[in-house]
Amino acid sequence: MAYQALYRKFRPTKFEDVKGQDAIVETLKNQIEGDRVGHAYLFCGTRGTGKTTIAKIFARSVNCEHPVDGSPCGECPSCQAIQSGASLNVQEIDAASNTGVDNIRDIIEDTAFTPAQGRYKVYIIDEVHMLSAGAFNALLKTLEEPPAYVIFILATTEVHKIPLTILSRCQRYDFKRISVDTITARLQELMDAEQIEAEEKALRYIARSADGAMRDALSLLDQCIAFKFGEKLTYDLVLDVLGAVDTEIFSKLLRSILDQNPLSCISLLDEIVMQGRELVQFMTDFNWYLRNLLLVKVAEHAEDVVDMSSENLARIREEAERADEQIIMRYIRVISELTGKLRQTSQKRVMIEITLIKLCRPQMEVSQDAILDRLRAVEEKLEQGAGVGNISPELLARAAAAAGGGEDAPAQKVKTVPLPAAIPAEVQEVANQWSTIIMSIENPLKTYLKNAIPTTQGEANKLLVAFTNENTYHCVKDNQQIDQKVLIEEAIAQVIHKSVEVEFKLQTPDQTFTAVPASGFDEIQMDIEIDDDEDQ
Repeated sequence: MAYQALYRKFRPTKFEDVKGQDAIVETLKNQIEGDRVGHAYLFCGTRGTGKTTIAKIFARSVNCEHPVDGSPCGECPSCQAIQSGASLNVQEIDAASNTGVDNIRDIIEDTAFTPAQGRYKVYIIDEVHMLSAGAFNALLKTLEEPPAYVIFILATTEVHKIPLTILSRCQRYDFKRISVDTITARLQELMDAEQIEAEEKALRYIARSADGAMRDALSLLDQCIAFKFGEKLTYDLVLDVLGAVDTEIFSKLLRSILDQNPLSCISLLDEIVMQGRELVQFMTDFNWYLRNLLLVKVAEHAEDVVDMSSENLARIREEAERADEQIIMRYIRVISELTGKLRQTSQKRVMIEITLIKLCRPQMEVSQDAILDRLRAVEEKLEQGAGVGNISPELLARAAAAAGGGEDAPAQKVKTVPLPAAIPAEVQEVANQWSTIIMSIENPLKTYLKNAIPTTQGEANKLLVAFTNENTYHCVKDNQQIDQKVLIEEAIAQVIHKSVEVEFKLQTPDQTFTAVPASGFDEIQMDIEIDDDEDQ
């Protein structure tokens, strides 16, 4: 006999063998036992969750001569005829290849004849959403008032494409995705039946890769068994067959990103490419790894929701201590956007490399979570006693404290060299250099300051920054994460090398401010002479 695929060989033949759809199975069994069978059913849900399988079991059960607790006995002539496909009482139609009105009319004409054997004629229409509008209209009247011996079972993966007139005439059953534990247990049963030894870790990875579809899990298992037939099915073997990578690679990649080392990230990606791994699956699995990292970070009992070994769980707990929740969510967001684009591009590797560099260089973004990532890097360098660029340690300490919790955060002990206070003439110099000072400040504060008015009105030794827009004023003044006033004072100190105190003001109709005039303009204007008698 020719080899039969596992998903066909072990297809359930009675309700008790169906896994993961207990509520639907129990409801259908009760209907059969109570003789309350409906005339139209709609089975909807993702692929491989048992829609067609349950439909066939239901068709045998309603025609079984000796049903057992609502399930077919499998021994009577009716059950055996339906099981072998020789019964005319059960017809399975593929709507994907029979989409027209004529195909539905053939079914309607066939419903006029009573069943030759058994009680019911059952019509299973798979992928019913593929029917044309005319075909749905032709089916409508018969679906509403069929003969007493006719049952329609419609199966679809895209229920939103079914007309409401059809939906309202059917009992709807939504098939949910099957859990990883349920699929793993079923795979173990089949491996025992096939007398093949397998690691539980390997079966669990296959179950997770199936994404809730039992049929997909069996197909993947079939593929893995064939790779090294007769040998033990190991976790490493499954990774080789499915083109996946071990979680240790994800750990190395995450640590390289946290260390802001793009060269290390690119090297790891190069290893993945040389091993022939599937890049879309690689990034999808990495995003799942980050999801587990976030759960470990925020949940007290993460082992209940994170599917990994105790060794990997210990490693991921260590990494969770290094990353803030906002940073992890930024990584997940960026990679989720990437995976959505990878399937439509031929330059997968280039896009992944750009994304990894973006994760390692948060200064390439101006979003809030990217700024928090940059502050994390600043905090780490401060702890190591390293200076960062031209920004003073005092500013970095205050910014790190603001990111860590505002005024309640512990202050960083950093030695600073005090600058002499500015005199009024030097405040005038600030006005002269105002555009240069603004350009040295990063967004969004730079944008806010472009429309601000620098003035000393009423405060000779203090620079007043007056805002004409109330929203801009509050955005700068009430920022809880970064002290914007300190940023401006530091930028001024970098330019004139003197300490100038800054205060924010809001211009109102009752209180207006005039910008400090830049010195030197009057003298320049006096040097310009216009000779009216000059020849044109």
